[in-house]
Amino acid sequence: MKKIVVAGAGGFIGGHLVKELVKKGNRVRAVDLKPLNEWYQVSDEADNLMLDLRLRENCYRAVNGYNEVFNLAADMGGMGFIENNKAACMISVLINTHLLLASKDCGIDRFFYASSACVYNGDKQTDPHNPGLKESDAYPALAEDGYGWEKLFSERMCRHFREDFGLTTRVARFHNVYGPYGTFDGGREKAPAAISRKVIEAGITGKKEIVIWGDGLQTRSFMYIDDCIKGIQDIMYSNIEEPLNLGSSEMVSINQLVDIVEDIAGYKLNRIYDLKAPKGVRGRNSENTLIKKYLGWEPSIPLRKGMKKTYDWISEQVVDETRRKKGTNRFNK
Repeated sequence: MKKIVVAGAGGFIGGHLVKELVKKGNRVRAVDLKPLNEWYQVSDEADNLMLDLRLRENCYRAVNGYNEVFNLAADMGGMGFIENNKAACMISVLINTHLLLASKDCGIDRFFYASSACVYNGDKQTDPHNPGLKESDAYPALAEDGYGWEKLFSERMCRHFREDFGLTTRVARFHNVYGPYGTFDGGREKAPAAISRKVIEAGITGKKEIVIWGDGLQTRSFMYIDDCIKGIQDIMYSNIEEPLNLGSSEMVSINQLVDIVEDIAGYKLNRIYDLKAPKGVRGRNSENTLIKKYLGWEPSIPLRKGMKKTYDWISEQVVDETRRKKGTNRFNK
């Protein structure tokens, strides 16, 4: 049994990770800023704490007496949030800074940092036919403004704490994680959840149209949560010291993603393209040569399969909320 701290446990990925670590018999301390009733998932077996980890003293309180730290905590969301909250995203650097200091001083054995594909050089993401971003493409540095720079800086901090203080650190660069028990409305949701919600709402209201941010030709790869949770643990307990891509190499355009969701829903929608909306880089995909070399594995759950599970879960949430608002049971799941 390991004694593990998960920072950001009230979030989408953190909630799934806590659940998996508890299932494996570990003693887990789950920490998040949000009140417990706002966590996406709560594992009663964990020691659940509400702490603001931007504050140094709270980081010491969180890690004291434990052996390992998974840092997934950050103020973040989809492209709409990232582009409009650059300062808030950068303030998350305090979380990783103070967690690293506390981990060094409290004798933490291993430290995992959740980075992002937003660290990659923007000039390498101007073509929708992106061949895939290699780990070396983070330099020369031209990261996503705000969020990406915070992630890149925190990666370097993990490296130097390993080099200077002997703290074992591991870094994974996430590429668009999706799945059930995540954000699907409110402005922080990412494309798979946002498109699923819009298609579901169009079916409920009968207004058969969908607004797509950008021209729909921009490309991404999307990793299902189960692959993400496996990858986090494999990287954490590996000997890989360099930052490593953790993402699917199945690249699709946003239009193709809408096609998949429409196929799941069983109806087509009129597409309205909002060219003024935040849309991020033109093309981004995960190049997985290194993860296959080091781990003999890469995220491989097909997008269509993962989207079906995600769509079904979001549909339940949207329909239940619609019933509550309208006070009727006329909508079928």
